Amino acid sequence: GYIQACRGLMISAVCLGFFGAVFGLVGMKCTKVGGSDQTKAKIACLAGLIFILSGLCSMTSCSLYANRITSEFFDPSFVAQKYELGAALFIGWAGASLCIIGGSIFCFSIAENSNSPRRGYAYNGATSVMSTRTKVHNSVPDKTPPKHFDKNAYV
Repeated sequence: GYIQACRGLMISAVCLGFFGAVFGLVGMKCTKVGGSDQTKAKIACLAGLIFILSGLCSMTSCSLYANRITSEFFDPSFVAQKYELGAALFIGWAGASLCIIGGSIFCFSIAENSNSPRRGYAYNGATSVMSTRTKVHNSVPDKTPPKHFDKNAYV
């Protein structure tokens, strides 16, 4: 029975992860689907909640299975074949943790204050300072206008 419960939880985690990814794509600011920025923020928060729920389903499934394995392993009266914790459980726990962390990031992405506009910075161009080497080499007067850009201005 516990194997069927673990399978059901893992299938629900995969389905929730799929729907979380779809809602996450719709809720991103770079897409044109989803309406205004406030609506997209709500959709992104919903995607985060779905990812957290998916991670919790996966974490529960892996933990339930690991609990059963460890209880059978340390039971002296259990005479059937005993199993150990494998790499799949550790990968499942890591994936569930990443899913929960990613969902939390999605949920906290709407915390940005949308009332204040983002402050843009204008590019004023490179400021050039004529080096002493340039002054020494250009000590001979010539008819060309002085160059204000040194080779360091492009680096």
